[in-house]
Amino acid sequence: MNSIRSRLLFWQISALLLTAVVVGILTFRLAWGGFNDVRDQGLEQIAQTVLRHDKTLKTGGVGSTPPAPSEPSILEKKWFAEDEYLDQFVSQIWSERGLLLYSSLREVGPPMQTPGHHIVTWHGQSWRLFTLPQGDNIVQVAVTTHVRRQHFYELTAWLLIPLGVLVVVLGMLIHQAVLRSLRPLEDMRRELGQRDVADLHAVPTTGLPTEIAPLAETLNQLLTRLDTLLANQRRFLADAAHELNTPLAAVKLQAQLVRRTPEPERSAALDELDRGIERTTHLVSQLLQLARLEPDVRHPEHSRVRLDDLVREVVVSFAARAVEHRIDLGLTSAEPALVWGDAQALRTMLDNLVDNALRYAGEGARVDLALRVEDPHAVVEVIDSGPGIAAVDRERVQERFVRLDQGQSTGSGLGLAIVKSIADLHAARLEMTNAPSGGLLVRIRFPMAADTLPPS
Repeated sequence: MNSIRSRLLFWQISALLLTAVVVGILTFRLAWGGFNDVRDQGLEQIAQTVLRHDKTLKTGGVGSTPPAPSEPSILEKKWFAEDEYLDQFVSQIWSERGLLLYSSLREVGPPMQTPGHHIVTWHGQSWRLFTLPQGDNIVQVAVTTHVRRQHFYELTAWLLIPLGVLVVVLGMLIHQAVLRSLRPLEDMRRELGQRDVADLHAVPTTGLPTEIAPLAETLNQLLTRLDTLLANQRRFLADAAHELNTPLAAVKLQAQLVRRTPEPERSAALDELDRGIERTTHLVSQLLQLARLEPDVRHPEHSRVRLDDLVREVVVSFAARAVEHRIDLGLTSAEPALVWGDAQALRTMLDNLVDNALRYAGEGARVDLALRVEDPHAVVEVIDSGPGIAAVDRERVQERFVRLDQGQSTGSGLGLAIVKSIADLHAARLEMTNAPSGGLLVRIRFPMAADTLPPS
């Protein structure tokens, strides 16, 4: 039973029925007790009436025989209708010596009892009787319990009808109360179901019950994050399409030029085509890297990473390229450092840092990497002797597709944006400042793994 409505109705109706059963049992017992009290008082009144009006007391004496009735006695009738006499009360008059002076059943009836109310068994039937002494005589009036119960059961239905009506009415009210209480959820479901895919505005929370308002607020926060994510993706796709359009057009133009170039000059044209393809490949690679860093696209698997090993691997992998461009690439220090992070993402970050430095420093420049431990941080520095970046532009170059030298740059404007995204994922701080040699110094501070838990 996964429906809240069904659960509420089940438990509330069950509680109502259980309460009705308990109340019905208590009502039955209390009514039965009150009914017996009233009927017992009736037996007392009958006994007193018999004492006042019975003529036998005036004409008969001790040991006299009661006159024979003209009609068959109740006891005689019993042989023709076995239980008919049980529907009548029996009155008896006894002497103080225990002699039966009169009985509404011919010379028989329940045995004489002590004064007061009693329950006795006679002829296999349970009798309720009342014995009242007065003077020399004792009057005893009795009735079968069976008769009394029959009369009570006739009244029981009338006692249960109000209780049944109460259960039905309360059940209907409970059903309506549950439906009305859950209506805000149904309205919210209907409103969300009618929305367009792109309609991510907040759900109205005015007038919502206290229990549902936090759910609506949490849903609104999710819708806001989803709207931001979709907006970022749309912007990313638009920027990517715009950025890819130029290099692809250039590659196409270079390919056409190669076809038209005479044989002696074709080699140089092919070299230019190769460089265009390389730039386009680099742009696509960085776009893919940036796409993987989008929120909710991939959950990085953080573990303990030896940052000094990664720094050494990066220097080795870029050594050949540095030699090709006559750049002095070196590793000035690599102190052992253990950080929480995604090894693949950290390697991508270091690759982009070194690639940017080699790309913009120029031939004959110097690029150095350093890894130091400044408790409680591991600090990675990339220093180049190139032209550097003006202080006013250092924040802007961390944005996507921002290139300061539009005419001469062979980059895509994504390198530092990727570095910034990965640093944020690892709770690291990115700093840019002037290098002692006049170029750019990029510094990233990582929390040490020994002192922190993995970033969320």
